[in-house]
Amino acid sequence: MSQNGFMQFIDTKVMPVAGRIGSQRHLVAIRDGFVAIMPLIIIGSLAVLINNFPIPEFQDFMTAVFGENWKSVGGVIWNGSFAILSLLVVAAIAYHLAESYEADGLSAALISAGTFVVLTPVTEDFGLAMTWLGAQGLFVAVITALISAELFRLFYNSDKLKIKMPEGVPTGVTKSFNALLPAAVILTLAGFFNAFVVNVTGVSIHEWVYATIQEPLQGFSNTIGSAIVFVFLNQVLWFFGLHGTNILGPIMESIYLPLIEENQALFASGVSAHEVPYIVTKPFFDAYVFMGGSGATLALIFAIFLVVKAKHYRTVGKLSLAPGAFNINEPMIFGLPVVLNPVMFVPFIIIPLLMTANAYFAIYFGLVPKTVAILPWTTPPIISGYLVSGGSFTGVVLQLVNLTMATLIYIPFIKLAERASIKKLEEQKAAQVTSDAQGWRDA
Repeated sequence: MSQNGFMQFIDTKVMPVAGRIGSQRHLVAIRDGFVAIMPLIIIGSLAVLINNFPIPEFQDFMTAVFGENWKSVGGVIWNGSFAILSLLVVAAIAYHLAESYEADGLSAALISAGTFVVLTPVTEDFGLAMTWLGAQGLFVAVITALISAELFRLFYNSDKLKIKMPEGVPTGVTKSFNALLPAAVILTLAGFFNAFVVNVTGVSIHEWVYATIQEPLQGFSNTIGSAIVFVFLNQVLWFFGLHGTNILGPIMESIYLPLIEENQALFASGVSAHEVPYIVTKPFFDAYVFMGGSGATLALIFAIFLVVKAKHYRTVGKLSLAPGAFNINEPMIFGLPVVLNPVMFVPFIIIPLLMTANAYFAIYFGLVPKTVAILPWTTPPIISGYLVSGGSFTGVVLQLVNLTMATLIYIPFIKLAERASIKKLEEQKAAQVTSDAQGWRDA
């Protein structure tokens, strides 16, 4: 198949499918739900990082200023963020899904949260088992949010389940009573389902899902193979103009958030960042692979400054540098462009794969600590490498090595793209001269 034939096949057959997946209602709700709770996740992550910052002088200073119990502040911040991650997720996803149907998002969120609690086992003193309110309950939370929001939408739109209120009653009261019967039906169904699962399996739905699905999947997701597959799909989608991060986000968040949560929890308990279990986490990609955004386009900007003389490319590079430093790559992706640029296809795909492998093995062989903090995805490289590794400069060194490697690989391709651009411009000028001359002759 020729290059043009391949591009046409991708454009006509693959991209429409990928576009429909990216706009699929339930996947969008999952993505938006995780995005909504990201501020709390980041704050909880930073609290753990500060509590366990591996510099003795810092620890001594905090103890001297705030007393022996200064870490209790970070501990309760953790309790209000990462420790209830699944409870936050179930409400946020249900809200966005219900809103997409133009149903009452707030009622859907509250009912979904209640449904999740119905499915969550209790402790001996009749408290909720916090184990399942955190990242370990994430799979059940996502499924619960989708199912309960769908049921709520169906029941909420049914006139038979609506309680008619007289005119003049406040809108908030009317919505509350309209959600009463749907809530009763959904919580009752959840109660019967929970009883059935416990009677059949002897464990709660959380324990069954974690043992049979989530734990094996997390084991696979911590491999280099899963990291390579995710990065490859992300890059291919971006090359064809689709927001790969958004499309794959629901899958990524569901799989990789529990891994960083466990790393953080162990790090908070005093375990070294080298000894926590998981290599491949969301911060792993953000800090060591997607520097400058998908495709490591910060390295592409460096390559332009080093070897390119064409005014267009250098202008795009200058305009893209500030956003690229904060991992925003759209100016470079669409301004150069990288999208649908055959010359840039190979480096744009290959470079992140090589960076993934390099980072994985650097951590695997103990040269760099594992990631133990979630940061805003806009955190600039160097800063992010130091923080996600628990305050280790080896994380910074890994970033510099990956950026250098990526820049060197981009250089020959951007030079080739420059020559192709100059040749095309010259051909256009020659064609214009010929056209003008023909016009003068005809006149």
